[in-house]
Amino acid sequence: MTETYDPRRTAVLLVDPYNDFLSEGGKVWPRLEAVAKEVGLLDNLRSVVGSAREAGVRVVFVPHRRWQPGDYETWAHPSPTQQKIQKWRHFAQGTWGGQFHPDFQPQEGDIVAHEHWGASGFANTDLDLQLRQHGITHVAVVGLLANTCIETTGRYAMELGYHVTLVRDATAAFQPEMMHAAHELNGPTYAHAIVTTRELVTAIKEAQA
Repeated sequence: MTETYDPRRTAVLLVDPYNDFLSEGGKVWPRLEAVAKEVGLLDNLRSVVGSAREAGVRVVFVPHRRWQPGDYETWAHPSPTQQKIQKWRHFAQGTWGGQFHPDFQPQEGDIVAHEHWGASGFANTDLDLQLRQHGITHVAVVGLLANTCIETTGRYAMELGYHVTLVRDATAAFQPEMMHAAHELNGPTYAHAIVTTRELVTAIKEAQA
């Protein structure tokens, strides 16, 4: 691996680390469980986030809109995903499912961006402003889902001029085919690096040293 990550200019974007996605009993977890366990998602997210904090790499929470009564009801063009959220009330505000997983709680020095309504963590949020105000040039995008919010946030980051890293085993999707599309077909069209958790953690530690 030849990528380098200056801790002062690198951020880990932790996308949608909600209980509904990551915890037993979460509304979406059953659809993710097989792929998540196959890639070691939770352990790898812990490793990425822990190593980032240890090295002084900023951790940025990039949360999806937590459903509230009335969301999308009068919208002209809610997306298929938004319609599902409206029906099943994923990440509902004030519920356990709408809380961050206990292992991924914001700590001092972390940033929590404004919630995104669609798939991009940048669209209609303060994420770009926050990153630029902190001198960030490189982003590693982890969390969920590989073929929706991770991909869309990564693409948007590239369009805004950031160096984008995808982490194959620090994300998951509903089906292996979706993971394949995210990392083998679509990722190479916009990401500057597509790595494993071990490769990213090693690179961060080397940069710190």
